[in-house]
Amino acid sequence: MIQRIQSVFLLVAVVLTGSLFFLDLATLGADQYKLIYRGIYPMAENSEVAIPTIALAILVATATLVGLVTIFLFKKRMIQIRLCGLNLGLLLGTTVMIFFLGHQGGKELAAEVSYHIPMVFPLISMVLTFLAMRAIGKDEAMVKSMNRIR
Repeated sequence: MIQRIQSVFLLVAVVLTGSLFFLDLATLGADQYKLIYRGIYPMAENSEVAIPTIALAILVATATLVGLVTIFLFKKRMIQIRLCGLNLGLLLGTTVMIFFLGHQGGKELAAEVSYHIPMVFPLISMVLTFLAMRAIGKDEAMVKSMNRIR
């Protein structure tokens, strides 16, 4: 049911979170290494991973999947609200993990970290998920008030 505003908020949040699979999150050094969702890789093609980050890949995949599932649970509003809260925690964890990995990778590789625009996508997704959660709560309050009138 994509007509509801919370579904639009959740869809945009899922697209932003899913785009982290395809974009570079940060650059370490003078364009020597890049931080992506799978780890820190050298910029040269066909090169070995410098620092693997399976936790970040799991967080990004879980946050995207939870957001997608939340859209299709439009008939179960209370479960939708709880999943939005879970997704807020996952997105916060994703943001913290990206900063932590960038900082640690910079120290380990003796390189300066420069974050890119996709770094703010989890933060924007958090705001959109919060707005969706508020809209779902308003829908639930309206349904309960309509039940009292009958």
